[in-house]
Amino acid sequence: MKNSADRPIPGAWLTIALLWFVACFNFMARTMIATMHGPLVAAIPMTEAQFGLLSSIFLWIYGLLGPVAGFLSDRYSRSRVIAICLLTWSAITWLTAYARTFEQLLVMRALMAVSEASYLPAALALISEYHRTSTRSLATGLHMTGVMCGYALAGSGGWLSERHGWSYAFRLVGIAGVIYGLLLVFVLRDAPRDRESSGARAAEEVRFGQALVSLFSRGSFILVLPFCALVGAVGWAVVGWMPTYLKEHFHLGAGAAGFDATGYMNMAGLIGLLVGGVWADRWNRTHIRGGIYVTIIGLLLAAPGLLLTSHTNFLAFALLGLVLFGFGNEFSDSTMMPILCQITDRRYRATAYGTLNLVSCGTAGFSVFAAGVLRDRRVDTGEILAFAAAALVVCAVLLLLVKPQQPVSAAASSPRS
Repeated sequence: MKNSADRPIPGAWLTIALLWFVACFNFMARTMIATMHGPLVAAIPMTEAQFGLLSSIFLWIYGLLGPVAGFLSDRYSRSRVIAICLLTWSAITWLTAYARTFEQLLVMRALMAVSEASYLPAALALISEYHRTSTRSLATGLHMTGVMCGYALAGSGGWLSERHGWSYAFRLVGIAGVIYGLLLVFVLRDAPRDRESSGARAAEEVRFGQALVSLFSRGSFILVLPFCALVGAVGWAVVGWMPTYLKEHFHLGAGAAGFDATGYMNMAGLIGLLVGGVWADRWNRTHIRGGIYVTIIGLLLAAPGLLLTSHTNFLAFALLGLVLFGFGNEFSDSTMMPILCQITDRRYRATAYGTLNLVSCGTAGFSVFAAGVLRDRRVDTGEILAFAAAALVVCAVLLLLVKPQQPVSAAASSPRS
């Protein structure tokens, strides 16, 4: 029988529904600029390197601010942090539409990175407070489907820019986000036990230095850092170079290669988020390492998927490999925060996730660049993908060494870890 302490707190599923749209706005706003290359460069002349810098500057600042952004979500009301973030990045998205020079665009991208840095740590920590072990991974997976839908909808930015100009999509998404942010101020609330520890009491208990000492004194958290670094590096390398690989290896057009590289993988990823979440929750009920084992199984599906894609001359087999990769790789997005809940002090969950963002974004930016350097040196992209598959096996080994500190039910129900 399910322990009552493991059941979701009232309002838990409403919170997921509210945050789903925030996640969608978040990733749509941050990525749609990449889909409007032609209209944007025609309106604001810039080099290819400058266009790439618009995305890079966001990634670098977003990652560097991760630990501090997460700490703010631990110290202050998470629901308020989320609402403020949404209102701020939506206003910046709106204002981006009025940029007229490259320098103005670059500043707006930097400001967007600052405004978005606290969202994921705050949202996932809030979800972990509302959802106990019986539904935590599923709830996290459902929220992350909003992220993937945001990525998918970002493609509409290119379509809108061709018909109405590049600034139209920024005005539309920015205004919609501001309206939704004002609604969120009135309907999104912290979990009950967070309200009990909010305000001055929380401010006295949560310190940035103490948070870092607590996190880095735990061997399991230190093991999770290279795990996230490698997973982030592999994910961005695949996203960044898979269209090029399919185009060159199978002699596809740019449009067909782009769709094949992202469409099948993302559809499989959506299913993987939900399957991984449900499976991890069920296994966690009977075994403390259930969520960890589910994540490892996902990685061991994703790795041969990449190998299949990179070592076949048949397009159908390559797409099957991408489906396996997308499906298994997304298990970790459902289980990462629940695993952090098992190995860190609950006061510092958002700080922990923000720190993971730092290493993940850092290696992600490096991996895309490094893959380009290797290609310049005539290294076959298929061999780069094979190396990425090997990195996923290393990730599985690292995660196998992670040791949860206490039974799942106790971790979920105790007021302090």
